[in-house]
Amino acid sequence: MKPMLSQRALHEAAGQGLRILAADERCRTAFTTPGSVLQDVLSPAARRYVLAAGRDEFLDHLDVLRGKAYRIAVEFVGEENSDPAEIERVVDEYLTVLAHEPVPEQLGFDLSNLGLSSSRDLATRNTARITGAAAGRGCDVVLSMERAPAVDDVLGTYRDLADEHPNLGITLQAYLHRTPADIDTIPVDGRKIRLVKGAFTAPADIALGRGPALDERYLTLAAQLLDRGARLSLATQDATVLGTARTSGLLDRVEEIEMLHGVRPALLRTYREAGYQCRIYATYGENWWLHLLHRLAEHPPMVLTALADIAERHQGDGHTVGAGY
Repeated sequence: MKPMLSQRALHEAAGQGLRILAADERCRTAFTTPGSVLQDVLSPAARRYVLAAGRDEFLDHLDVLRGKAYRIAVEFVGEENSDPAEIERVVDEYLTVLAHEPVPEQLGFDLSNLGLSSSRDLATRNTARITGAAAGRGCDVVLSMERAPAVDDVLGTYRDLADEHPNLGITLQAYLHRTPADIDTIPVDGRKIRLVKGAFTAPADIALGRGPALDERYLTLAAQLLDRGARLSLATQDATVLGTARTSGLLDRVEEIEMLHGVRPALLRTYREAGYQCRIYATYGENWWLHLLHRLAEHPPMVLTALADIAERHQGDGHTVGAGY
């Protein structure tokens, strides 16, 4: 019989289990099948993390969050995409959002949703189209980071476009062993750098697992990026990491704290009320399987909240936009 796990170890193991489910092709196929029972049953839980299925409703909801003095980042949620028509639809979504008033302060997206699986050149061209339009609206674009095999392509696209697009930033994953060396190969000074722990499963020879060693690396990388002039976003929902950053004074040097919408709103509110700049990373769209499972993995006790959200739909209740913020 296995020994009882500590609460932190149990949460880390549960998070790993959720990430495995997120990547399971059988589950993802079941989710995308027309009339999917999986999609129907889990949709009330997803609405806590995905603000809306459609753009107009999503943009209305953003006004609620802005009214609470949060910065906003916007993503049209999706997964790996190779259909040319669908890729173009994703690009059009971002261009349409950029035409809206008030304009989002920041956009984020995966290159795999812009054609990376077809070719890096296609993804790069589409990124340049969005980033150029965003510059004209005073908006930053921060590339999301993906699974370990795609890191070279994401970093390469960032390097290719960075000189021409000063509003382009990048997400770095602290859990990858390669990240400290990658920092030496990309533009950092004056750039928006979004530092995350890393949401995907990866073997030990590629990445650290969740735990104190990763926490330490995350804070070390944050300090190094700040020393090199990065406009740093601490993108984490980890209360322990944020507490250490605050005690050490590191938190006073970052541009902002960022959390994914719906994960730990009360924690983010605490920092906003303490005077720190705080950003909510908000998503919309229908292709949310990966997003939902990864959000639950960020804070596994939220699985209970997800079950409660499902129950509330059957009781006729709904999730209130901005609740907890």
